[in-house]
This record gives sequence, structure tokens and C-alpha cells, in this order.
Amino acid sequence: MLRNGLEPWHLLVVAIMIILLFGSKKLPEAARGLGKSMRILKSEAKAMKDDDEAQPTATERNPAL
Repeated sequence: MLRNGLEPWHLLVVAIMIILLFGSKKLPEAARGLGKSMRILKSEAKAMKDDDEAQPTATERNPAL
């Protein structure tokens, strides 16, 4: 049934349907919003990683453990 998966013409049909549904004026706006949210997510993930590296572990806080 789905032997070939997505072929190039499937992607073309999907792209045309998206343009028809949302309109060409709203697509750049949506892409801009998606880009902003991805940048925010990336910066928050980096901040969480930096916080985890900055916090000392239990053995560093109490060497007796």
C-alpha cells in the first residue's frame, strides 16, 4: 500500500494545499514565528545545560560522601 512512501509529487501537492489553505501572505509570518520560537527553545536549552554544569554535584559539596 505505502511501498514508495512520499514521492516528490506528494510533497508538491502538500505544499500547494498549504499555500491554498493559509494564503501566501500568512506563510512568511508563520515561518518567522516558528524561527523565533526555535531560537528561544535553543537558548533555553543551552541555559539549562549551562546551569546543570555550573551546579556542583553532591560529592563536590560534601567530600565525606
